[in-house]
Amino acid sequence: MAQILIVDDEVGIRELLSEILADEGHSVWHAENASAARRIRAEKRPDLVLLDIWMPDTDGVSLLKEWSASGLLTMPVVMMSGHGTIDTAVEATRIGATDFLEKPIALQKLLATVKKALKGPVSPQKRPLTLDVFARSPLLKDLKRRLEQAAARAPVLLLRGSSTGMAEVCARTLQARNMPWLDLSTASTPLSVEMLQNASGGILFVSDLSQLGRLQQMNLAFALDRLESHKLQLIAATTRPLTALAEAGWDAALLSRLGEVWVALPHLSGHADEVPEIASLLLAHLSERGEAPLRSFSSAALNALRMHSWPGDWPELASTVKNLALSALDDEISVDDVMRVLQPDGPPAVVPAPPALPLFDQPLREAREAFERLYFEHHLRGEGGNMTRVAERTGLERTHLYRKLKQLGLNLSRRNDD
Repeated sequence: MAQILIVDDEVGIRELLSEILADEGHSVWHAENASAARRIRAEKRPDLVLLDIWMPDTDGVSLLKEWSASGLLTMPVVMMSGHGTIDTAVEATRIGATDFLEKPIALQKLLATVKKALKGPVSPQKRPLTLDVFARSPLLKDLKRRLEQAAARAPVLLLRGSSTGMAEVCARTLQARNMPWLDLSTASTPLSVEMLQNASGGILFVSDLSQLGRLQQMNLAFALDRLESHKLQLIAATTRPLTALAEAGWDAALLSRLGEVWVALPHLSGHADEVPEIASLLLAHLSERGEAPLRSFSSAALNALRMHSWPGDWPELASTVKNLALSALDDEISVDDVMRVLQPDGPPAVVPAPPALPLFDQPLREAREAFERLYFEHHLRGEGGNMTRVAERTGLERTHLYRKLKQLGLNLSRRNDD
């Protein structure tokens, strides 16, 4: 039979419903408020939740919204209220509730509703990762508030950071539920008014300005002039200063408009104490989405994650957690698992840097090529051949990086793509 969580601040209601459902063969847990409901839901993963609307700390509709926003609405939820209205029922259903029970709850109505809710399929939500998942992290909770505050007043928001891994998470956080998403970074044709109309009310996203070609820059300028008329918000990220983009040939007026309002993305290297909590929340999110088995970190494993320097910043942490979730042999991820993933081949060998070439004595073309070879050899050594990190360090898209290394005659046979 099913595992059912009853959330109600009235002990009499909890006991009555529990007796009825237990007699039907179900396993039942009680929660007197939203805090207890969050804990039990995380620990027990119930098949069904009966959720009271009126509670002292957080009301049921707010808790339902919280679960929905963070991808935790993976089970049917039936709302209960002694003061229910049609409007409340409609709102709860719109958020994701399966049904609505009005108190006092008749026995047959309860059993029929529970049977119907358990019979109906509830697919795990596959919503993109957002900052809502990290509500227990002060660092990312603060970032979410800054983003929402800035986005509420500015149709264009620039995200500045050393990597773009967090940029989409931030942009997805600002995307209203079920509203359009248009990634201008992937556009290979001129942007049209019809395309903007189809994206009306949604988000236009650029993962890294430095990777945009001339056509995509023109699309960006085209979209900027029409944001207000189509009720669009532009979220663009950059790993390079805008002055560097100007030197690379970007239009100064366009850069000025993009850089009016910006938010700096935090670096994990400066927030070591936040890493264990963020890693645990990432791990739980993977499980909720059905992308990994249910696992947890040991205390020693969390400490090892805290002590790591995270040169690859957010993308490295996200990749490490997913790797651990999929490759660990036990439900509890150990410190040995962490060290295996963070140092898969042991410490990299120290290879002396090649002597500097007399670049000034060479023609410009040869000197530039020699410098580029030294430059990429330096980063390949520093990142142990990890092409993902080298791409992030050098600001190149991976396809362009492979092409450049091949052009320079650098050996790609020993690269590490993990």
